[in-house]
Amino acid sequence: MKSLKKLTVDGSRKFSLADHDPDADFGIKDKAEARGKLATIQAQLEELQERLFAGRRHAVLVVLQAMDTGGKDGTIRKVFGPLNPQGVRVTGFKAPTPVELAHDFLWRVHAAVPSRGMIGVFNRSHYEDVLIVRVHDWAPGKVIARRYGQINAFERHLAANDVTILKFFLHISKDEQKRRLQARLDNPEKHWKFNAGDLAERKLWDDYMGAYEKAIGKCASSKAPWFVIPADTKWRRDLLIARIMLEAMQKLDLAFPDPEPDLENVVIED
Repeated sequence: MKSLKKLTVDGSRKFSLADHDPDADFGIKDKAEARGKLATIQAQLEELQERLFAGRRHAVLVVLQAMDTGGKDGTIRKVFGPLNPQGVRVTGFKAPTPVELAHDFLWRVHAAVPSRGMIGVFNRSHYEDVLIVRVHDWAPGKVIARRYGQINAFERHLAANDVTILKFFLHISKDEQKRRLQARLDNPEKHWKFNAGDLAERKLWDDYMGAYEKAIGKCASSKAPWFVIPADTKWRRDLLIARIMLEAMQKLDLAFPDPEPDLENVVIED
C-alpha cells in the first residue's frame, strides 16, 4: 500500500480539494485482499483498544464528515463495528435542539468528547457549523470566520488534554453520489434511507465543496489533522481509515496499568 502522506492535511502546505481524487486507489486494487488486510488491522486495533480502555490515559476522537451518501454509517459499521462496544461511543449530530441553540455552538460537542480510555466517533460534528451553516447563510460571514479560530482553539485544548484527534473527510464524486442515491430508489428495502432533501442539497454541490475546502484548509494542524479519504470505493475507504487508526494508536505507546501489589500471594478459596 502506498504512503498515506498524500491523504494527510496538517496545515503545513496550502490545501486544494482538486488535488484529491475521490477514486484514487493508493495501490489497493483487489477487494478480497483489502478485506483480508482490514481483518488483520482490526485484530491489532482490538488489542490496542483494550490497552487504551485499561490504561485510561488517552482518548481517541474520530470525526467523520461527508456529503450525503458519503459513507459515514458504513465506515462506523465496517471499521469500528468489530471493536468492543464498551469502549466506543458514537455520537450523531443532527440539527441542534432549542436547548443546544441557547448555548455556544461547541457546547454540545464538548459534552460528547470521549473520556480517557474511550474511542469517540462523531457522525458529523462541530464542522457542520462552518459547512451547512455557511452554505445556507444561516449565520453572518463574520461569525463563520470567527468559528474557524474557535474550532482550532477547541481542538488544541483537547489535544493538550490527551485526546488524539483524527478527522476524516470521506471524499466522493458527484457521479458516485448519484449512483448511491439511485440505488436507494431502486431497492425498496433502502427507501427508508432516501430523503428528498438530499436532492436539494445536491444542487449546492459546488458550494459544499468550497465550504469543505475552506474548513479543511483553515482547521488542519499536526495535532488535529484532516485525512481526505478517496471514498468512491467503500472497501478501499475502510482499509485506509483502519490503517490510519492503527498508526495513530500505535504512536500512543499504550500499556496496561500496573497490577495491584502482592498478587502472587492471593489465594482464591474453594
